[in-house]
Amino acid sequence: MNIDSIKNGIVIDHIQAKKGMEIYETLKLEELDCQVAIITNAKSKKMGRKDIIKIDKNIDLDLDILGYIDENITINIIENDKNIRKYHVELPKEIVNILKCKNPRCITSVENELDQVFILTDKDKKAYRCKYCETLN
Repeated sequence: MNIDSIKNGIVIDHIQAKKGMEIYETLKLEELDCQVAIITNAKSKKMGRKDIIKIDKNIDLDLDILGYIDENITINIIENDKNIRKYHVELPKEIVNILKCKNPRCITSVENELDQVFILTDKDKKAYRCKYCETLN
């Protein structure tokens, strides 16, 4: 199967297999007015299988969301058929409005305008705690 290269845009690569659609939906890529290609279960020497997303337009991406979903993702910025920049996402130290606190007594349950802020407490377990009530999510 061949997917054309993009002249100007973004390639989100090294996505864990089966996570491509989650990223597509979380970033709301369906709302873009350009071509978006999702390649699932592509062969990878490093990973065995991986997903890839190609966006035929340069857009702002929330790297915290990408890092939270899969910290092994790489972002390639393409201009004039050339890869001009490559980013490696990381597990963010703090995430805002990605998770929702499970504690019904948390202030975020009452004060809906408050941001849902979580702090990374254990990188190995990918564990985050609510900034306000310290509930583990």
